[in-house]
Amino acid sequence: MRSPLDAARIRRALATRRRRVVAATVAVVLVAAAVAWAARPGRPGFRTESALVTVRSGPDGNEPVDLDTTLYLPRDASSRHRVPAVLLAHGFGGTKESVRGDAEDLVARGYAVLTWTARGFGRSGGEIHLDSPDHEVRDASRLLDRLAARPDIRLDAAGDPRVGVVGGSYGGGLALLLAAQDRRVDAIVPMITWNDLSRAFLPESTGKAPTEGVFKKGWAGIFFGGGGSAGSGPSGSSGSTAGQPEGAPASAGAPSPQPGAGPGSGPGRAPGAAADPACGRFAADVCAAYLRIATTGRADQAAVDLLRRSSPAGVLDRIKAPTLLVQGEADTLFPLTEADANARGIAAAGTPVRVAWFTGGHDGGEGPTSDSDRVKFLTAQWLDHYVKGEGASPGQGFTFSRIAGFDALDRGLVATGYRITDYPGVAGQARRDVALAGPPRTIANPPNGNPAAISAVPFAGALGSLVNGVAGDIPGQHARFESAPLAEAVDVVGAPTVRIRAASPTGEAVLFVKLYDVDPKGAATLPDGLVAPVRLTGLPRTVDAAQPVTVTLPAIVRRVEAGHRLRVVVATSDQAYATPAEPAVYQVALGDGPLTVPTVDAQPIPTSAAIWRWVLVGLLAAIAVGLVLVVLVVRRRHRRQDSSVHPEYADVPLAVRQLRKEYADGFVAVSNVDFEVHPGQVVGLLGPNGAGKTTTLRVLMGLTQPTAGEIYVFGHRLVPGSPVLSRIGALVEGPGFLPHLSGLDNLKAYWRATGRPWADAHFDEALEIAGLGSSVHRRTKNYSHGMRQRLAIAQAMLGLPQLLVLDEPTDGLDPPQIAEMRRVLQRYATDGRAVLVSSHLLAEVEQTCTHAVVVNKGRIVASGPVEEIVGESPSVLFEVSDPDAARTVLDRLGGVRVLPDGDGGLVVDTNGTARSDVVAELVRAGIGVDRVVPRRRLEDAFLALVGENSRGSGDR
Repeated sequence: MRSPLDAARIRRALATRRRRVVAATVAVVLVAAAVAWAARPGRPGFRTESALVTVRSGPDGNEPVDLDTTLYLPRDASSRHRVPAVLLAHGFGGTKESVRGDAEDLVARGYAVLTWTARGFGRSGGEIHLDSPDHEVRDASRLLDRLAARPDIRLDAAGDPRVGVVGGSYGGGLALLLAAQDRRVDAIVPMITWNDLSRAFLPESTGKAPTEGVFKKGWAGIFFGGGGSAGSGPSGSSGSTAGQPEGAPASAGAPSPQPGAGPGSGPGRAPGAAADPACGRFAADVCAAYLRIATTGRADQAAVDLLRRSSPAGVLDRIKAPTLLVQGEADTLFPLTEADANARGIAAAGTPVRVAWFTGGHDGGEGPTSDSDRVKFLTAQWLDHYVKGEGASPGQGFTFSRIAGFDALDRGLVATGYRITDYPGVAGQARRDVALAGPPRTIANPPNGNPAAISAVPFAGALGSLVNGVAGDIPGQHARFESAPLAEAVDVVGAPTVRIRAASPTGEAVLFVKLYDVDPKGAATLPDGLVAPVRLTGLPRTVDAAQPVTVTLPAIVRRVEAGHRLRVVVATSDQAYATPAEPAVYQVALGDGPLTVPTVDAQPIPTSAAIWRWVLVGLLAAIAVGLVLVVLVVRRRHRRQDSSVHPEYADVPLAVRQLRKEYADGFVAVSNVDFEVHPGQVVGLLGPNGAGKTTTLRVLMGLTQPTAGEIYVFGHRLVPGSPVLSRIGALVEGPGFLPHLSGLDNLKAYWRATGRPWADAHFDEALEIAGLGSSVHRRTKNYSHGMRQRLAIAQAMLGLPQLLVLDEPTDGLDPPQIAEMRRVLQRYATDGRAVLVSSHLLAEVEQTCTHAVVVNKGRIVASGPVEEIVGESPSVLFEVSDPDAARTVLDRLGGVRVLPDGDGGLVVDTNGTARSDVVAELVRAGIGVDRVVPRRRLEDAFLALVGENSRGSGDR
């Protein structure tokens, strides 16, 4: 028969061989990965040419201005291999460095990419004219001339380069205006940009002219401040990137400085010219218009005409370049209706146009990676077909996206894209009516708009979602009208409409209409912080006499789940807008119709994320099948499990027979342990650190498997998962609780997990044992170590198990609690119950336990009743009425010696003299004897058994 030691050697050898195989496999995989990485095609090389070039623009085309440019060229571009070009424009407040990442992506696809810093920013000269056709747009046209003159740029004809124009926000407006002004442009991709700049900054949602619009002071202030980028396109087209472009020569010089710094910071070509502190680098007419609007909160016709001069709205019929319009859903600056107006105007001229909405924007940034990747794909597809002349036609379908959840890997947001064949506009393919209810309300307009509701924070980016979650309307300044819970989910795609009535003592009111999604718990969400400002005039004094007006709410993409409500709020103030300075009280009410929401019938766009979701579904299904098989196997094994009772141990709470535990590395924690615990006994398991006490308890509780030996509980052989474990209560290796639950809730949760009847728990007895008083209702994360220890002992005693196993139960208890625990354990070991205690406090074991098992170096060195282990002693402790007189009497007795360590009594070495003789001598001398006990203690016996400097198993 093979010995346990031989078996252990075989297991170690097999384990070592498995580790070697695994290590070899990992090495092969790593080498293969390294080879694959080395063989992977690298990013195509490119070179750059940076220069400060002078172009002539202005109304007459003869005003010089310096533009800071960088041209990115594919490495193989030459006169023999001409390449198509892309003019890449940055956002407001940015520079050419802001779009460096996009330029590198495009040059990697084989395009020559020309980036430049627009006039009025960075190192470029000139003043800011807001994409004026005579200035910024003509500047870009002159850059096309320079591309046409290069020998490495593909031409359609002499002086006509094959070129596309891409830009976000400010750059997107330039792309539209340049395509309308210069027919050499072959395709454009304007992103998150405007149609009518006057309407964008002075919106009015009942259809009034911008002169009646509500001034968007928050965004206007950011634009006029010009201190940084005012938005970010889905591919970072308005972001900011420091440092040199990859591959730029040393002669390229330092990166462009911030706006208002460096050469060319003055108007035209005069470096360092002093700027008007009121206007900065803005042109005088632009500055004057802004100051007039910002002062009054209203726009005059001259200001509207100036803003429309820089708007594509009036020239859309001239755009012949195929146009991909990308607009952000999270955009309070240029909402979806701006792209909608551009799409309708361009399509009316017969020009191919495609619209794509994404979840980012000026407020939402680039959006989730899955969404920005979709937009990058659409951009590359558009340019490749219409500029490079490669690939099939992208078509003119409509795509949009919606936040779908969180990424399982990085916890970032994930967006799902949808598509339909034809662009439906913000009116949608179909309309759904939702009834609203609510009485007329009286609401107050605060003086100078303070305090004001916060719907969105301009340019907040990722913080926009935080604001969306905490912002609310000011009490007394808003009215609510709400629907019943929706019977089914509604996918809103487009601009809802609602009819309202209003009355004002002044005959005029500025109001802000919002649409909230309210969940069953009452939490309200304002989609992307979008509001519809209206300026109503000719109002009566009472709402009963008011005529309904139709308000077109901002276009949104949102799924409103079944059970949610739709809430329309009409407010008098908003932090982002200018409102009347004079306080007033308005009346508002619902109009004569329902809330109407647009919907579309769209199909999800298949993506790699969608594929992985199906893979994940398959994986989860496989796991579910595996779990079912495991349950079936476990149940089958359970049915086969030995349920016989060893007759010899049927009435013995615990019998440990020849227990051995050896680990894979050869370490023997328990060599040979053999003992029993009988009813009514409190058995102490003693031994130095590392002797094997805790390992024995872990095997006993089924927490680890023994190498050899058997354990029986009331005659049942103990194995992991054995039903007889329910007859054991245990505290091993310290307490563990859920920190957010109270002590009582932890006990209840533990008992529920056992699946046993509630009446069997004996909670009152357990709580009395814990002795925590009212603290049992506090969260356990606030408990001291001693409190957690007492709660753990109470948990072990739930159900009054027949065998109680405790590892260091008095750890963390104060002396009165230790004394009480001693009495509790002694009382517990009655009625056929038994207790096994592991402790290093020998004095407590001596006073508490009836029996002891001493373990040293993994073996039992002594076991039996405590008094037998302690044994006889020549030293006796006398407790007397007069210690000094007693000492004198005992000194006269021959052979009797008083020892110095009396601890309040007299410790006497009788040296063979009978104790009765010593007591008689003291009584004859008139000294009262209260107590006589042997002086030998468990500590003395323990040290005699294991040695003063004994090392535990862990030291071997």
